[in-house]
Amino acid sequence: MSTLAAPRPAALADTGRPPALLLRDVSKVYDGAHTALDRVSLEVRRGSFLAVMGPSGSGKSTLLHCAAGLDTPTSGEVLIGGTEIAKLNENQRTRLRRSRIGFVFQSYNLLPSLTVEENLTLPLRLAGTPADQRWLRDLVERVGIADLLHRRPGELSGGQQQRAAIARSLAARPEVVFADEPTGALDLDTAAEVLDLLRELVDDSGQTVVMVTHDPAAAARAHATAVVADGRIEHYMPGASAEQLAALLAGLRRR
Repeated sequence: MSTLAAPRPAALADTGRPPALLLRDVSKVYDGAHTALDRVSLEVRRGSFLAVMGPSGSGKSTLLHCAAGLDTPTSGEVLIGGTEIAKLNENQRTRLRRSRIGFVFQSYNLLPSLTVEENLTLPLRLAGTPADQRWLRDLVERVGIADLLHRRPGELSGGQQQRAAIARSLAARPEVVFADEPTGALDLDTAAEVLDLLRELVDDSGQTVVMVTHDPAAAARAHATAVVADGRIEHYMPGASAEQLAALLAGLRRR
């Protein structure tokens, strides 16, 4: 059985502009009783790769949803590239998600009736934004799906579908790509290829990626890992190994 390769050295993040993502004292309380997030603050610089880990029910998915504008915090601020999401109305928030945020999900979320190319350009069409054909050509070459554009998702392997989903998330050149368990449905070798691709997009293209994962080996590919427990970031670990993260996660599960 193959194993995921060790992470490469972190790229230098862009520190000359506002951070790609900033959370200030973000809390999320459901039904007035259950606190899913408890005053979380987090800064993600441009051109960096952050993994978010934690036991089941720790709040990591809620953190992702609030950070990406899919859910509204009970209190605190979320800023994408300096824009505070809470100050936007619903239409403005929708436009921000379409143009400045990319999403990659475990289930791919490709529309089965559309070709790969049609799936790739769908967010642009919904936003009324003309496609940058040169960028799209470079993008499909980079993610390795240039010869699959006229196929439908059902004709692709899981790894190919995830590559298509990554390409779709990048079509609008977003400021941040949020990836929710992007390798959870993939075998080990294919997962390694997808993680390599995400890391290359960060290191070579300056893309910012925030990835939620339960897998310490996947998290070790990131520049840093935020470990969440009981709705708080308990540890922030730059360059942590898979073994360090696995041991930390095991300790949190025993609490």
